[in-house]
Amino acid sequence: MSDAVRVLIINEPSDLGAAFRATLEHSPALRTVGEEELEDAGTTCVVLAFAPEYGPDAVAALRERAPDARILVAFKAADAAEIGRFATAGADAFVARGSTPQDICATILALAHGLPLHEGEAEAPAPEAAAESLGLTPREAEVLRFLSAGFSNKEVARRLTVSVRTVETHRLNLRRKTKTGRLKDLVQLARQIGLAPVLEGEARPLRRIAHEAHRVVPH
Repeated sequence: MSDAVRVLIINEPSDLGAAFRATLEHSPALRTVGEEELEDAGTTCVVLAFAPEYGPDAVAALRERAPDARILVAFKAADAAEIGRFATAGADAFVARGSTPQDICATILALAHGLPLHEGEAEAPAPEAAAESLGLTPREAEVLRFLSAGFSNKEVARRLTVSVRTVETHRLNLRRKTKTGRLKDLVQLARQIGLAPVLEGEARPLRRIAHEAHRVVPH
């Protein structure tokens, strides 16, 4: 029996290009399958589902049907709330539809083998690319990283050597682009797009999300 990772593609968009399918099917480590093989025993099956055509409800139904499958959702753009809905429904990871075929295949392999997504055979999509797919600038992504670690606007300004007003502007842009300002949503979004965690010594411990979500952050 082949040890290749089984890959079930759902709702593959016509604009994805022939290069993706060719790259996937010529990789000896991967083998495309149909839905009839989804529940077969043996090697891990990774389901690559394309949003928004394949929504959270469909992911939840798929998770119930195949609890051992790994579900990778590819999206053009998604806000924090949408990513949260997919994660709650059972999605294991996310990838930008604009990523190279090699990067998508590497992410599939890493997910199948339980590796951190950056340790696949090729470099997985960088956090910067994921942030860009959400419309975030590099500075907005950096502000998101610190806000998700529980920093106030004033603390972010001090760490990034900018004015508090500048941080407030970035925070407003984040709220507009992610359609949320809740700390727990920002934490989840930062994790999903792979932003590096704030290291010990670089910042104080994260405040309790439940408390912070209802607290007015001082400026």
